[in-house]
Amino acid sequence: MSTLETQPIGQDYPFESQYRIVNDHRLHYMDQGTGDPVVFLHGNPTWSYTFRNIIPYVQHSNRCIAVDLIGMGRSDKPDIGYTFLEHVDYVTRFIEELGLSDIVLVGHDWGVAIGLQYAMNHRDKVKAVAMIEPQALYPNHAWSDFSPAEAQSLFQTLRDPEKGWPFMRDNSVFIEGMTTTIINRPITAEEHEQYREPFRNPEDRKPMWVFPNQIPIEGHPSEVVEAVMNRNAWFTASPIPKLLIYATPGCTVREPQINWCRTHLHNLTLCDSGKGFHYLTEENPHVIGQELQRWLHQINESCR
Repeated sequence: MSTLETQPIGQDYPFESQYRIVNDHRLHYMDQGTGDPVVFLHGNPTWSYTFRNIIPYVQHSNRCIAVDLIGMGRSDKPDIGYTFLEHVDYVTRFIEELGLSDIVLVGHDWGVAIGLQYAMNHRDKVKAVAMIEPQALYPNHAWSDFSPAEAQSLFQTLRDPEKGWPFMRDNSVFIEGMTTTIINRPITAEEHEQYREPFRNPEDRKPMWVFPNQIPIEGHPSEVVEAVMNRNAWFTASPIPKLLIYATPGCTVREPQINWCRTHLHNLTLCDSGKGFHYLTEENPHVIGQELQRWLHQINESCR
């Protein structure tokens, strides 16, 4: 095992909290370092805390901004739909509020899909994209395409119109399941509490429940299928640098998804982060941080 893989994983959130008003609601974020911006977008059910061990690798050469999606982390939790396109709107307006350009997007899970939607709509603002275990790389034509196959029953329950919301509201399944789905290391009680905190109120668990219902499967939801298809028409033709970070066995990204990226994406760098399932930023943060540091150095050098 390398020295990098045995470094301790920090438990604290060492950044100063900042806020911006977007659509009359507060979005929480951290802002570290100087240089061209790297915007970190988390997925479900995490928040900017998930990048705490990765940002230190990057903040000496770039301005690192990690925002909590609306309804998640320390951001406000209004009574909205929390659909994919609503998240895209909030992130878009947040980036506009900060006046960012020459952006590198770094996303995990749904953060990738949200970031790519922004990138497609603002091609002059984004110069590279890093993807960590991305969600919704392409529409699933059938449930048999869904990854991971062993979670199919759970996600079908969450998408059930009658059973889904009560099941998530009463069980907080993704948060409480973290201790079994992070397979590379046990998370500490302190780390688990950081992820529990935003969702202690059962009614605040709506974003966690809506995201599974936004995965494009068998043509539903149609607006997400259309958005992903339109995005991929751009993304598969775009020459911008792309980094895919995956793990073994992985979760949303396994061999079919890796092969799709190899086949369809230009200017792609692949990084195997080692043993992991889905929350790779918790499993192998130092490997990811070093790879991002190396990849960003190449990008920064090529832009000079």
